[in-house]
Amino acid sequence: MIIPEISVVIPVYNEEDGLPPLFARLYPALDALGTSYEVIFINDGSSDRSAALLREQFEQRPEVTRVILLAANAGQHMAILAGFEYARGQIIVTLDADLQNPPEEIRKVIAKMHEGHDYVGSIRRQRQDNAFRSAASRLMNHLREKTTRIRITDQGNMLRAYSRRVVETINSCKEVSTFIPALAYTFAARPTEVIVEHEERAAGESKYSIYSLIRLNFDLMTGFSLVPLQWFSMLGILVSLGSAALFVLLIVRRLIVGPEAEGLFTLFALMFFLIGLALFGIGLLGEYVGRVYLQVRHRPRYLIDAVLERQP
Repeated sequence: MIIPEISVVIPVYNEEDGLPPLFARLYPALDALGTSYEVIFINDGSSDRSAALLREQFEQRPEVTRVILLAANAGQHMAILAGFEYARGQIIVTLDADLQNPPEEIRKVIAKMHEGHDYVGSIRRQRQDNAFRSAASRLMNHLREKTTRIRITDQGNMLRAYSRRVVETINSCKEVSTFIPALAYTFAARPTEVIVEHEERAAGESKYSIYSLIRLNFDLMTGFSLVPLQWFSMLGILVSLGSAALFVLLIVRRLIVGPEAEGLFTLFALMFFLIGLALFGIGLLGEYVGRVYLQVRHRPRYLIDAVLERQP
């Protein structure tokens, strides 16, 4: 069995219209690198013709193409983990199927890996997203860095390269819910980043909604740090001290001025604030407990229906 130098892992979910232009650009870009490679497509339970197109592409280039067909939608990161399990290359590159990261930019992350780095992230030179999405991403990046100490300039960009050692360490973790670039950053000895081009989607629509982005950042903060719980504990102490001071103030005021009905609504507002704060704390604690619950069930992270590959 020939071990390729580069494995390109591409999750695919309902990308029927975008796959033909991806095939047309991806293989020439990899051929131009002048080294051995393999492309691993993971069909993440697509409901369109994506699986059929991947099968056709495998039949056209079976010597460098492998296709993993998942039995059901497992999510982008779980699909990538399935690809990591099957990747054989010394350098593993992840890429989106929507062509927002041009395949021609793979050479940049490969060049950085050849310089001795074991993890290479990418930064979009000019994002082709709307203003709200870009601003929300910058805000979440700043919050994540302050919370987890993981420095990833552009966490939403899929084009990244990982060394064999980092990928094998990720595979050994067996986490049910994780964010792969952040996990790789914690394992890397020499991480770096490189600026790459960014294009509009070739076809279709983004699979990430606002809820998905919020969900992702919850996973980041609760999966890599206890700081949110510590922040809330400190906030609870401050609120308790403030409530105690307000209670003493109201007692003194009642003794000096007498009872006042006008202050009733102020007390209601304060009570609602404290109730909301308590509910937020319960939700935050539930996030951590939920992660433990998902992990201890030991259910498989994904189910593989079939693997298309040429037998050695």
